[in-house]
Amino acid sequence: MASTSEKDLCCPVCHDIFKDPVVLSCSHSFCKACLQSWWTEKPTRDCPVCKRSSSRRKPPRNLALKNLCEAFLLQRDQRDSAGSELLCSLHSEKLKLFCLDHQQPVCLVCLHSDKHTDHKFRPIDEAFLSTGTAL
Repeated sequence: MASTSEKDLCCPVCHDIFKDPVVLSCSHSFCKACLQSWWTEKPTRDCPVCKRSSSRRKPPRNLALKNLCEAFLLQRDQRDSAGSELLCSLHSEKLKLFCLDHQQPVCLVCLHSDKHTDHKFRPIDEAFLSTGTAL
């Protein structure tokens, strides 16, 4: 799957990540509030990008784009808030332990999952010191 850049997820009106995106018949998307504001200032309901007239007063939500934006923001927030700490891809919890059986870092939720039943664990920093490798 191709990666999505931040600029692909930005509204052409406010230049920020889409919030509640809607799509026009010309296929251009905008934040719902940005489009409503744009139309309030203009005598006609034209697309802010291609100027094509829109026949719908209330354009449909662009759910696929909304989901992409939410996932992007969640990932960015996790990356920013975690700093140097890594998060579990399954549970979005801090990786605090190292599963010696699977040789992978795990969170406290993973510790109690069926996947790691009867496994041996060490604190992640202790496992790092004993192996000498970066996690």
